[in-house]
Amino acid sequence: MKMRTQLRIGIAVLVVAGAGFGISYSLAKMKGPDRGIPTARVTRGSVDLKVYVTGELRTPSTSLLMAPPVAGTLQIIKFARTGDEVKAGDVVLEFDPSEQEYNVEQAQSNLDQADQQISKNKADSAISTSKDLVDLLHAQFDVRRAELDVSQNELKSAIDAKKNDLALEEAKRRLAQLQDDSKSRVASNEANLAVFVAQRNKALLDMKLAQDRIASMSVKAPISGLFARRSNTNGVYFNFPGMTLPEYQEGDQTYPGSAIATIMDISQMEVFSRIPETSRADINAGDATTIQIDSIPHKDFPAKVKTIAGLANGGEFGGESTQHFDATFQLDQPDPRLRPGQTTKVIIQGAQLKGVLYLPRQALFVRAGKPAVFAKTGKGFEPRVVTIKHMSESQVVIEDLPEGTEVALVNPEAAVSAPGAAKAGAK
Repeated sequence: MKMRTQLRIGIAVLVVAGAGFGISYSLAKMKGPDRGIPTARVTRGSVDLKVYVTGELRTPSTSLLMAPPVAGTLQIIKFARTGDEVKAGDVVLEFDPSEQEYNVEQAQSNLDQADQQISKNKADSAISTSKDLVDLLHAQFDVRRAELDVSQNELKSAIDAKKNDLALEEAKRRLAQLQDDSKSRVASNEANLAVFVAQRNKALLDMKLAQDRIASMSVKAPISGLFARRSNTNGVYFNFPGMTLPEYQEGDQTYPGSAIATIMDISQMEVFSRIPETSRADINAGDATTIQIDSIPHKDFPAKVKTIAGLANGGEFGGESTQHFDATFQLDQPDPRLRPGQTTKVIIQGAQLKGVLYLPRQALFVRAGKPAVFAKTGKGFEPRVVTIKHMSESQVVIEDLPEGTEVALVNPEAAVSAPGAAKAGAK
């Protein structure tokens, strides 16, 4: 009896084991290379070519404030704060004018001295001219008297006549000498006067220059907008990635021509973005756009495509090397909450295609540098190169595949090689 019970138990164990082996064999036989891979089919229908990109708010009108072109260092004594809204004509930046005020005083002193020299020169010239006139009158009188004496030589002895002739010659010589000396003194006085006038003009020019420099120490806003201080780079010779430089502050010194601040006209804001090459053909100037500001949630800002570049810039997009086209978007209505630098999401309403063949974007892969899909066949999945006509955020319009073709949503080659790689790693 006991032997029969043990025999029955053994037979039951063998039956259960055989059944388990058969089930495992059947499951293994059913499992193929295409089992567990999600698929989709090529569909004919309508595709909405919306383009989703990120962007940044910018202002097309910006004014850069520079330190005035004054020799030496400049010290800031008054400065508008970053974020202040300023109006055109407001004084937003002032530098210490002490040095230029000293230059004005020095130029005024030189001007006064030159005026005194000019006055003295004119007085001396007048006195010299008067004395020369008197001397010339005396000399002319002497010449006339000598001529009268010579006219009486017939009545004089030969010796007296000779004396009269000599006296006349001496009087004429002295008159000519006085005339030459007078002309020389006049020329000398005029030259001295020209020197003093030049000194006066230089002093006036120095004063005007110093006064203009004092005026340039007060910088007025050329446009209305948002004020922003710039980073103080004076003395910084190396700028490492991630390095933050402090803004200019009152009391800081800078050099002529340094960029100190920026004024941004926020009355006209636009969004700057870059369009991937795959979407460039689907976007045109004037296309309707929706802007979503990250810092202003739950509000959509209507806009339009303002410009889009005709030449591409290289860059990285979506982890793949691709080309990008710079684009700007004009907001339909301004908003006082908008600020330059705010990040945005841009939704461009492209064309609506009808009766086209399309696939989910996940079904598209790059194989040997060309776009391809993995079409399902009786033996598994077969790679096929396709022609992309359009591409949206979630769909790809293609050619070269018939409607209804089943394609893989994941790379089956990677799915097959993954388990083998795991086993190799385990070993």
